[in-house]
Amino acid sequence: MVNKIKRHMNNYFKSTVLSGLIYFTAITTSQAQSKKLEKDSPKKVREFFVSSLVKIGDPVLEALSKNELKVKMPVERSPGAWDARTNVTYLEAFGRLLSGMAPWLELGTDETPEGKLRAKYIDLAQKSIHNATDPNSLDFMNFVNDKQPLVDAAFFAQALLRAPKQLWEPLDAITKENVIKALKSSRKIEPYQSNWLLFAGMVEAAIIKFDKDEDQKRLSYALEQHKKWYLGDGTYGDGPDFHWDYYNSFVIHPMQLDIYNVLKDKNNDYKTDFTTELKRARRYAAIQERLISPDGTYPPIGRSLAYRFGAFQLLSQIALWKELPKEVAPAQVRSALYAMIHNQINAKGTFDKNGWLQVGLYGHQNNIGEGYISTGSLYLCSEAFLVLGLPETDSFWSDAYKPWTQKKIWSGQEIPIDHAEK
Repeated sequence: MVNKIKRHMNNYFKSTVLSGLIYFTAITTSQAQSKKLEKDSPKKVREFFVSSLVKIGDPVLEALSKNELKVKMPVERSPGAWDARTNVTYLEAFGRLLSGMAPWLELGTDETPEGKLRAKYIDLAQKSIHNATDPNSLDFMNFVNDKQPLVDAAFFAQALLRAPKQLWEPLDAITKENVIKALKSSRKIEPYQSNWLLFAGMVEAAIIKFDKDEDQKRLSYALEQHKKWYLGDGTYGDGPDFHWDYYNSFVIHPMQLDIYNVLKDKNNDYKTDFTTELKRARRYAAIQERLISPDGTYPPIGRSLAYRFGAFQLLSQIALWKELPKEVAPAQVRSALYAMIHNQINAKGTFDKNGWLQVGLYGHQNNIGEGYISTGSLYLCSEAFLVLGLPETDSFWSDAYKPWTQKKIWSGQEIPIDHAEK
């Protein structure tokens, strides 16, 4: 018996030491990688952002532009998947990808290598919009069956609002008509009493912008409920309750900002609401910047972690809008996002052998997906790239490397005192 106990103890200590060595090695490697990234020039950082967005988006747009998305895109699901997800996953991939890519495409074409690359993807995006909304197309998408299509009709609508010059105005009349029909058809889906209300509101905002006969009830109810659900310090409940997750950045702030941005241009009565929401979003963005660790990681809390760095959509959007708090320099946000995205996009298993995203937060971790997660869902990660809508001449992209808040404080530097806001 004594010998048996000794063997168990020896195995325990060996296991503990091995686990400690693995953890220490991982942390040391991550810190070394973060240190190395500091030396990369702003030009190299932007090239990384562009190449990463293209790597994510290329399989989707290449296939959809040729009416081959439903044939070529794999549909990975988690062990607890609610159903096959094939009824909804394609619109998820398309709408979410386009929403994140839109500001970059909106810069238009020019004779630079990046401008020529944008020309390619603007063309693919326009063809994809046509195929996704043409009832006679092989890749015509489901906007009406099940609940999920309302979500991704909203992301599609958001993309159009973020890039009207490239994703709406050049479309032919028939395609425009099909787009509006597809968006309006999603009205048959009733949203849950949560952030889902904003999906209905976003669809109506696009209809206000590009057509007529918006459903004012679906729009105003979404906004009024979220006024009631504001909890303070830049944070909304997901419904009446607080949730420790990233939905204030996945959906709640970005969609309110984009909805109010449309409404304030149509009606002066919304300007105050827009200003209030922008103030709250700016505060939440400041919190997000402080969440990014010195080595570019962040807390894996709440649901939908398989959206990866899409969790920092709001920080990217506030930087895009040039509305960062005065104590947060654009270059420190760029540097933080670079470390974070670099970590995750280069993790083994993030992509399959054909370049499609796989379920996971850091690499391939299929079990992390909730029942509603499938391959298409993962393309929400593209929302972190909104800052590519700033031209390369902007200070965000041209200023030298700057450490972010946690990078400063954990190396002994001074940081500004943090304050809550109402």
